[in-house]
Amino acid sequence: AVSWLSAMGYRVVASTGRPDEHGDYLRALGAQEVTPRSALEGKQPPLGKQLYAGCVDSVGGAVLAAALGQLKYGGVAAATGLAGGAKLPASVMPFILRDVTLAGVDSVNIPMPNRERAWKRMAELFDRAALDLIVPPAEATVGLAGVAPRAARVM
Repeated sequence: AVSWLSAMGYRVVASTGRPDEHGDYLRALGAQEVTPRSALEGKQPPLGKQLYAGCVDSVGGAVLAAALGQLKYGGVAAATGLAGGAKLPASVMPFILRDVTLAGVDSVNIPMPNRERAWKRMAELFDRAALDLIVPPAEATVGLAGVAPRAARVM
């Protein structure tokens, strides 16, 4: 998402639990700023400072709730995962007072024509150098004997 949004001209602020370890990588993908996830953790007001026009969230839970409260008027949050939990401890205030939208991202049941349209658009936007950062060319193909060690690294 960082690379695609940056390619579309958006100013990308990436959040990570390990900014010292992952910051350079996220900036190389196109993030203009990297913030610690801790800025979105803990008790947050239901309406915070309006910082972001949109949000792509893979964490869910309290982090998504905090991000919703920091969206600008008319902002949209796309929920793509729930690594931080399935419960959403949020207020309705961002939705009512700021016209914020929470959109789910379905990668399981989406019809094939929609998938193909999305894949085509992503291919148009994706920078090959960014792909090489995510999966170095030397590691792009793994033989059968290498599957278990690679899976262990990913997990």
